Amino acid sequence: MKMNLKALFSMIFLILFVPCLNAEDSFRYPAHSLKEFRSVKRLTLCNELVPLDDEGVWERLDREFVISLGDKPQVVMWLKRSRRYFPYIERKLKERSLPDDIKYLAVIESDLKSYAFSPKGAVGSWQFVKNTGRRLNLRVNRWFDDRRNFYKSTDAALEYLSNLYKSFDKWAIAFAAYNCGGGRIKREIEEQNVDDYYKLNLPIETERFVFRILSAKIILSDPDKYGFHIEDDEYYHPVEFDEVWVNIPSRIHVRVIAEATDSLFKEIKELNPEIRGYYLPKGRHVIAVPKGSSGLFKENFQKHLREPKDKRTVHVYKVKEGDNLTSIARMFNVRVASLMMWNEIERNRFIYPGQEIRILEDKAE
Repeated sequence: MKMNLKALFSMIFLILFVPCLNAEDSFRYPAHSLKEFRSVKRLTLCNELVPLDDEGVWERLDREFVISLGDKPQVVMWLKRSRRYFPYIERKLKERSLPDDIKYLAVIESDLKSYAFSPKGAVGSWQFVKNTGRRLNLRVNRWFDDRRNFYKSTDAALEYLSNLYKSFDKWAIAFAAYNCGGGRIKREIEEQNVDDYYKLNLPIETERFVFRILSAKIILSDPDKYGFHIEDDEYYHPVEFDEVWVNIPSRIHVRVIAEATDSLFKEIKELNPEIRGYYLPKGRHVIAVPKGSSGLFKENFQKHLREPKDKRTVHVYKVKEGDNLTSIARMFNVRVASLMMWNEIERNRFIYPGQEIRILEDKAE
């Protein structure tokens, strides 16, 4: 008797994984959490009343709340990260006299992760696409992607949201515009002759967006009430660092910064997630370094800058007609990824005849 592939994979899954599951691993909604949620009678978003008496609105909120509540590990991570990132967002919101609820938008956009990346090309804690980031003065080039810098992207997001609110005069609509674009929202308002988010027909993702933010607000505002208790020592603390200005005469390896601060390449990259590759370009830059190391950096940087950092020689190859990175890599017996790294070549970027390609080769003994 023949067995189809679907049945075979199902059998393998049952054999391998089902015995590993137990009552603790299986999902169970805490009964008291759902009861507490059903008792919610009044809810606001940025001080605007959510029309919970509308059955359709309640059902949409109920759906997103149940989905959020069901992803227990993610909610725990929201909580753990919240004390690392919320204080900065809250301070910036207060400086701009903006509603505190805006911080929950970052939770839904990225789960509070600087390296979040969407299939549509949105990047960072606030999920900016390239063009929007550039319009907000975030660098997005071969060297830097400021969308990944939590502090810079937060300032840009609050500026963007302020402008959206000025355009629509309603925060729920401003959030919807943040999700699918101000132009799209304006067209829908004109076509439907409705300027109420809860009554607009919008793309499915946008119709869910504000309700997902509301669900995050409900849970994170009172996590114990909904079955999430985190001890104080389990929260992640804000990352502390110093900032130093550097004048670089020609491009340098990030390793030079690490060595000048007696730290690691990984540490410098994590403090400066906007640095895209291994090098910093010529020019004046502000760099985050480990807390307390700015003095050491000032003492050591020029010395480390002068020292040769690589024991390999650099061969320069001029691209010929018909060449590609794969053929050049084979020619010099190196990896394509290495060529891209040494020359800061981005994925999907073509090389061209006459272009100079750097190849690092070990020196002969």
